[in-house]
Amino acid sequence: MCGSNIRIFSSSIPVYQPLIGFDDLKVEKIAEKIGIFNGGGKRAFDTRIKLVSLISGGIDSPVATYLMMKRGVEVIALHLDNCPFTDERELKKSLKIVKHLENSYARDIKTYVVPNGKNLAAFKDKCRRKLQCIFCRRMMLRIAEKIAWEEGADGILTGESLGQVASQTLQNISVIDQAIDMPVIRPLIGMDKIEIMDIARRIGTYDLSILPSLSCTIVPKKPATAAKLKEVLREEGRVDLDSLLERSVGNVYIL
Repeated sequence: MCGSNIRIFSSSIPVYQPLIGFDDLKVEKIAEKIGIFNGGGKRAFDTRIKLVSLISGGIDSPVATYLMMKRGVEVIALHLDNCPFTDERELKKSLKIVKHLENSYARDIKTYVVPNGKNLAAFKDKCRRKLQCIFCRRMMLRIAEKIAWEEGADGILTGESLGQVASQTLQNISVIDQAIDMPVIRPLIGMDKIEIMDIARRIGTYDLSILPSLSCTIVPKKPATAAKLKEVLREEGRVDLDSLLERSVGNVYIL
């Protein structure tokens, strides 16, 4: 998909875009390396796209955000504060990362912080524990979609890559995406961890991402790796999703 405009669409089946964050030169270098490059003209990337980026204090999401900013996309940052299941150091890391990205491009990034800990607690208390990460990701997307509509954004940006952890298996991503109607852009989907870390080091976010903080303590010991949408919807029916979403968005603050 590199070198062409992003097409905004809605689908119940996820569409993976491993080249979404690459420019033409990067794609050509890869194509040349594997022996399929035959030249061709350059096409401009549509810089009118706006995405809400889910920014954590980890390594992946800053890299995904950087790649899309490099393509000229306007980014709005969203950090989901999972306290008390993480600590304030995670939020501080995320804000340092956003600041670094701002400085890298001499461009302000509007940043939302939304409390998410009570949502996680509600799922923990009332729903099957093995699906906790699925509930969390689906709730994050719902919150991001609300903010995206408010901001007139075209989609959601995440740092997921295929198969790294339980919530990022092919089947789980499909279930997660069906929580919202807005497209989810995943520029790292085809990269492995080493490739992502190499980019993070190059762009200067790696050292920020590895600063000490409390990893999420609510992650189940044996998370589901092949969630079924029917089961997830049944379990989510045990909580008042509308009230959780309304409370979360109602308590947002903007930096």
